[in-house]
Amino acid sequence: MSLRPIRQITQPKPTVEGAGVKLQRAFGFGKTKDFDPFLLLDDFRNENPEDYLAGFPWHPHRGIETITYVLAGTVEHGDSLGNKGKMTAGDVQWMTAGSGILHQEMPKGDARGRMHGFQLWANLPASLKMTAPRYQDIPSAAIPEITDDDGVRARVICGEFWGKRGPVEGVAADPNYVDISVPPGVRKRIKVETTRSAFAYVFAGAGTFRDASEPQAVLTDQAHKPNAEPVYDASNHSLVLFDSGDEITVQAGPEGIRFLLVSGKPIEEPVAWYGPIVMNTQEELRKAMAELQDGTFIKHG
Repeated sequence: MSLRPIRQITQPKPTVEGAGVKLQRAFGFGKTKDFDPFLLLDDFRNENPEDYLAGFPWHPHRGIETITYVLAGTVEHGDSLGNKGKMTAGDVQWMTAGSGILHQEMPKGDARGRMHGFQLWANLPASLKMTAPRYQDIPSAAIPEITDDDGVRARVICGEFWGKRGPVEGVAADPNYVDISVPPGVRKRIKVETTRSAFAYVFAGAGTFRDASEPQAVLTDQAHKPNAEPVYDASNHSLVLFDSGDEITVQAGPEGIRFLLVSGKPIEEPVAWYGPIVMNTQEELRKAMAELQDGTFIKHG
């Protein structure tokens, strides 16, 4: 077994999208090679309805797949093909934009005004950029949950994990997407296939993903100081990008840690990107924009 070292730990950037939705962007619009086949991860977590109710009105997508995972509140959606529905807490929607789709997503908070969810973009290879659009709407009850002997809990959204397979199927990037909770003080080793790009995004608690030689050791600049309080280098909102290897290790802090663990097979193709449209060349981008203007963007009805 070879442990994946950490390549970098970063914090998200405040971003405004849609009609004025305030969110945190963990990564996106740059460094596509580092996260290939993934392009973007947004954390739309907010307790102020004024910061999210304007939502994401009608907009186009082409050449990608979008994965929306809701933890609190609801997201109503509709598209140019007549599909419509609502995601509630724990639900997942996997949309293959393919050749092109126009859609909207309108978030609403729960009874306390809280809204929380994630949207991940996965790239499509050139051979599938113009495939027919499709949706996979997954209710919370259909997502398998596993609890290990040490109390570590996992929700398997996509791919295979600990003998369970997530309900999302047929995704080009062949991703593993798992929501993992580690109890306070527990240290866990988790296998990740060597050929995959992999990252973790922490959204509750704190911990470290370094290979600490002692269960409570923390590898930070303060760890060697006498009587120093433990300092965990991956806290809420931390994005951890892993280097190559076939497993990761996580050591939970005193409040435990919860994170998304995402991996996928790199596509290794050129990326030409403009807003919600991701192609392989600038010429393909220009063609997509021209089709938006002349009304020929939608290829499949």
